[in-house]
Amino acid sequence: MYGAGGAGDAQENGDATVGVQINHSRRLPDFLLSVKLKYVKLGYHYLISNLFTLCLVPIMIIVFIEASRMNPNDIRQLWLHLKYNLVSVIICSAFLVFGSTVYIMTRPRPVYLVDYSCYRAPENLKAPFSRFMEHSRLTGDFDESSLEFQRKILERSGLGDETYVPEAMHSVPPKPSMQAAREEAEQVMFGALDNLFANTKVKPKDIGILVVNCSLFNPTPSLSSMIVNKYKLRGNIRSFNLGGMGCSAGVIAIDLAKDLLQVHRNTYAVVVSTENITQNWYFGNKKSMLIPNCLFRVGCSAVLLSNKSANRRKAKYKLVHVVRTHKGADDKAFRCVYQEQDSAGKTGVSLSKDLMAIAGGALKTNITTLGPLVLPISEQLLFFATLVIKIFFKKSVKPYIPDFKLAFDHFCIHAGGRAVIDELEKNLQLLPLHVEASRMTLHRFGNTSSSSIWYELAYTEAKGRMRRGNRVWQIAFGSGFKCNSAVWEALRNVKPSRNGPWEDCIDRYPVKVVSE
Repeated sequence: MYGAGGAGDAQENGDATVGVQINHSRRLPDFLLSVKLKYVKLGYHYLISNLFTLCLVPIMIIVFIEASRMNPNDIRQLWLHLKYNLVSVIICSAFLVFGSTVYIMTRPRPVYLVDYSCYRAPENLKAPFSRFMEHSRLTGDFDESSLEFQRKILERSGLGDETYVPEAMHSVPPKPSMQAAREEAEQVMFGALDNLFANTKVKPKDIGILVVNCSLFNPTPSLSSMIVNKYKLRGNIRSFNLGGMGCSAGVIAIDLAKDLLQVHRNTYAVVVSTENITQNWYFGNKKSMLIPNCLFRVGCSAVLLSNKSANRRKAKYKLVHVVRTHKGADDKAFRCVYQEQDSAGKTGVSLSKDLMAIAGGALKTNITTLGPLVLPISEQLLFFATLVIKIFFKKSVKPYIPDFKLAFDHFCIHAGGRAVIDELEKNLQLLPLHVEASRMTLHRFGNTSSSSIWYELAYTEAKGRMRRGNRVWQIAFGSGFKCNSAVWEALRNVKPSRNGPWEDCIDRYPVKVVSE
């Protein structure tokens, strides 16, 4: 559920109890100034693995062009030549059959994003700062120090006054029951799915694959079973329920659906990404566990994928790459976002003071692997030239920082918190326009966990900025610790779908977000 942003916001607010304070060593490191060669090799391994296809396609195109230039006399001469060279004919035919077979069998099936939907909660679930603080005070669970800490976090978080919390948290005192948690899950998932099916005109019975991800609420029957039951999905559906995988689980779910679509022909896959707040609100006074209360809000996305060639015309995007990085082998990374009980026995999620540095390391690994797949040759040559000079000639030169703006037109950076967006903007040398979708999503909807990258994509569409051929980079962080990227290519000039999350407010954005 929890990503990198919260710790950064906490560090800037300060608290001696948990050692959270302004410290440059605890901010997102300048990860592009140090690169491990093994991750660059990994990216090129992905590239070389498709080398046969890259070489075969141009050869086939050249042969076709040359054949189209031949006149009847040329064809007669060729026939006479081949007639007396049977061995050559057999060898050439075998080569063509073998090459074509290998190409057809090994090429990945294209995965299309037909459409997606993001849930927008009703007005009565809005939680302006004043109401949030008043309800926190009335619960009687927080001491004055904790209330002041939450107030500072809210002021500097980048959240606006129109974010949503579940109905159970509007009661005084709150009523975080299992039934209330189920109702929250049903409300957000069914709300997103109803809109998705209405917009695409796809029948629920046509869905062959279902993947649901939610970190901290995993009831029995599962959330995926709740969806199967609600929409009466078919009995042979391949359904999966991912739990405990953090804010980056949305990309993991897309990757799983992509792999399943390589195996199962001519079908649809639905990916539902959400988080459940009702039973995961922290009612204690440990500062590092209070941060999620201030940042996380209600949200859900439902994405319809397809491998049907007929869907290309109406699809919005094509999936180009997914790159996943897992730092769980390192103990500090594993424990930096950790669900536990405090000294009073109250359960919550603790964010480590090392979270920003760990997130930076994971991101460095991820983009170093992704770079060779997406960067123009010119950027790769400049990058490798400085890398070779530094490694082999022991020169103290500053490594060339690749310009990812040449690879991507739009950036959907997980809206985990203001601090992580600030640092990514700085380290990747992005313009304010590139992080606008992330900042405005954080302001309007808060941190909606794994679904936040879809609210950001919806913002870009609502602004009318998505053009055919544009590339989108979705990047998310999550517990474990993980950093995952998905790259999409727009197949047309994309307009926002009906009843989108920004439909009632896009004209008011962007707004100026005050940072302290």
